[in-house]
Amino acid sequence: MRFGWLEIAIILVIVFIIFGVGKLPQVSEAIGRGLRGLRGQKEEAKQESGQGGVKVIRKLEDENTAGQAAK
Repeated sequence: MRFGWLEIAIILVIVFIIFGVGKLPQVSEAIGRGLRGLRGQKEEAKQESGQGGVKVIRKLEDENTAGQAAK
């Protein structure tokens, strides 16, 4: 699903209303860290899938069960 400029503008306005201008740098920094983490995981998964897809699936399953155990 792709967002157009109007949808992005509406989302930004909502973010301004919710967080205010003062918190915006902190929010954008947290979003950036999250996106970098996702990219890193994606690249890691690509590298591991070249070594065998089973390893990737097992790692994801282990992370998923560890996350559920923490809840």
